Amino acid sequence: MKCSACGHAEDVLQKISDAPLADCPACGQSTYSKQVTAAGFQLKGSGWYVTDFRNNNGAGKPAAGQSAAPAASGGDAGSAPATPAPAAPAATST
Repeated sequence: MKCSACGHAEDVLQKISDAPLADCPACGQSTYSKQVTAAGFQLKGSGWYVTDFRNNNGAGKPAAGQSAAPAASGGDAGSAPATPAPAAPAATST
């Protein structure tokens, strides 16, 4: 709360159901009003995802912008080939 007449400022905790304060405790004038301040909430990091703060209904789904399978990096030594090798020709009897 801040008085616009004398400049006295004070933090006051009130219930929503309480009547608002009007009289300044320092000068006694009825110019005491609420101050509106910015919230101390900041979003930092990589952002919000579809799976944040959800219930378990969508737990198996990948987040937005991500695929279920890892992206192929081309040339991994331990990865299996994408197409199966052709089968050996069947032996023929003559």
